Amino acid sequence: RTLTILAEAVGFARSVEGAEVDLETLPLDDKETYEKIFKAANTKAVFQFESGGMQDMLKQARPDRLEDLIALNALYRPGPMDLIPSFIARKHGRERVTYPHPSMEKVMSETYGIMVYQEQVMQTAQVVARYSLGGADLLRRAMGKKKKEEMDQQRAVFVAGAAGNGIGEALANEIFDTMEKFAGYGFNKSHAAAYSLVAYQTAWLKCHHPAAFVAATLSSEMANTDKVQFFFNDARENGLTFLPPDINAGGIRFRPVDAKTIRYGLGAIKGTGESALTAILTAREDGGFRDLFDFCARIDKRVVNRRVLEALVRAGAFDALDDHRARLLASVGIALEAAEQAERNAMQGGLFELGDAGPAAHYVEAPRWGEREQLLQEKQALGFFLSGHPFNAYRQELSAFVKRGLDRLEAQKEPALLAGVVLATRTQMTRRGKMAIVTLDDATAQVEVTVFNELWEAERAKIKEDELLLVEGKVSRDDYSGGLRVTADRLHTLGEARSRFAKMLKLSLDGGSAAKPSADAAERLKTLLAPYCSGACPVRLAYRNGDAEAELALPDAWRVRLDDALLASLADWLAADNVKVVYA
Repeated sequence: RTLTILAEAVGFARSVEGAEVDLETLPLDDKETYEKIFKAANTKAVFQFESGGMQDMLKQARPDRLEDLIALNALYRPGPMDLIPSFIARKHGRERVTYPHPSMEKVMSETYGIMVYQEQVMQTAQVVARYSLGGADLLRRAMGKKKKEEMDQQRAVFVAGAAGNGIGEALANEIFDTMEKFAGYGFNKSHAAAYSLVAYQTAWLKCHHPAAFVAATLSSEMANTDKVQFFFNDARENGLTFLPPDINAGGIRFRPVDAKTIRYGLGAIKGTGESALTAILTAREDGGFRDLFDFCARIDKRVVNRRVLEALVRAGAFDALDDHRARLLASVGIALEAAEQAERNAMQGGLFELGDAGPAAHYVEAPRWGEREQLLQEKQALGFFLSGHPFNAYRQELSAFVKRGLDRLEAQKEPALLAGVVLATRTQMTRRGKMAIVTLDDATAQVEVTVFNELWEAERAKIKEDELLLVEGKVSRDDYSGGLRVTADRLHTLGEARSRFAKMLKLSLDGGSAAKPSADAAERLKTLLAPYCSGACPVRLAYRNGDAEAELALPDAWRVRLDDALLASLADWLAADNVKVVYA
C-alpha cells in the first residue's frame, strides 16, 4: 500500500507541479524533512511512525539522520522499548556512551553503545572473539533458542576466542551475557533499514510535495471513512486546502490541483461506487453538466441510481451548479422521472418533450437547510463534516466558561470542563458494569471520554450523536498510550451549563412612548417563561420608553432553565439582540 502511495505521489508531483522526483536518489540528510516531520512528530501518514507512542518517542529523540530512524524503528517493540530512554539520553549527551571493550565501538557507535540489532550481536562475536561470519550467525541462532547445552558450548568458544584478542575471561563472559540478553529480542537491521528508508521517503514527500502525497494517501483509504477523516484533518493542520466534491471537476480519486490544494475525490462519498462514478465521468466527457435535470438526462440510470444521486447532493457535489441542496434533494425523484419520460418519448418519436420552460421550472421547492442541517446531511454522505463544524455555532458562547479547546487539554489535578460534539459512543463491560467511551470533537481535536457505569446509567440520555455535550472530569496522563486520559465526573447539556455558569438572562423591551409594558407583553413574557421556571438562572428586564430606562429583576419564582427552545422563542418575540445570557 505504501509503495503504491509513493508511486502515485511521484506521478502527481510530476504532472501537477512539474517536479521530477527520483525516490532512489533522494538525499537522506534533508534537514527540512527531519525538522518539519520527524523532530516535530508530524508523522501522520508516515510509514511506521504514525502511532501516538511513536510520535512521543520522536519528540524526545529528535532524530536527525537515517541511522536514528532505523534504531528507533527497531527499538519500538516490547522488550527493547525499555532501552529507548537510554538511547535518547546518550544521543543528546545526557548519558555517557560506554562500550564493554574498545573494539566494540565500531560495531555500536551508531546506536550510542546500545546493542539494538541482530547484526551487532554477530559483529561483536567477530571483533571480540574472532568468529567467522557463518559462526557468528550460528551463535545468534543459538542465543535465540536459549538451549543451555548449546549456549555452554558457544560460551566456551567465545571466551577462548576473546582470549586470543587479549580479553580476559571475566570481561569475555560479561560481553557474552550482554550479547545473550540482546539476542533474545534483537531486530534484524536490514529489515529496520528497509522500513525506515520507506518511512523517510514518505516523510520527504509530505514535507516537499504535501498535496501530491496526501492526495495519494487519501485515495488509498477511500473506503475507510475514519481514515479519510484522520488524514483530512492532518492535511488541514499542515496548511493544505481542499476543494469540495464537484460533479463537473472531481474524479474518483483525490487529486492535487497545485502544491497546496487537493480536489476531494468523488469515490470517498458513501453510497456511490466505482461503476456509477465511471459512468458519470464517461457522460461528462461530452461536456460539463448544466444542472440536475441535464445530469439525469445524460447518465446511465442503470448504474447511477437514486441513492447515488442523493449521496452526491448531500456531499455538495452539485454546489457549483446549484447550492440549494435541500431543493436538489427534494427534486431527485422528479428529475429521474423526467429523464426516463424523455427517453420513452424519444423512443416514440419525440412527441412529448419537456417543452421550453426549462428544467428549473420542474424543481420541487423546499426551504434551504440551515448550517447545522447541511452539515448533518454532509456527514451522512462523507462520514464527517467537510464544509464546517456544528461546534462553531456554540464556540463564542462556550468561551465564557470553557477555557480550553480540546487541542489544548493538559493533565491537571483540578477538575476540567470541556465541551464538544458527540461523534461516537461505544460501550464495554467491566467488573463494575457497563461503561461508555464517548468521542468528543470541537473542530480543533477529538478526545475520548470515559464514562463509568454509575454516571452512564444516570445520564446516558444526554449523550446524543452530533449533539453538544459538556463534561466535567479529570484529565491525566495515560502512561499506556502516551496521551491523555479523560474521565467524566459530571455531564451537562448546554442548557444545564448555561444555568450553572450564567449570571442572568437579560431581556430588553422597548416600550416606545408607553410608560410601562403592556398587559399583552407581560402575558406573553409569562407564557414564554413558565415552561422553563424549574431552573436557577435569574431574569432581568431592561425596559426603556420614551422618557427613561430601568432594569427590573423578576422574582425568584421566575428563575429559568436556559434551554435552546426558550432562547429561540424569546428571540422570535424580541429579536435576538434583545435576548442575552450574561456570564460572570
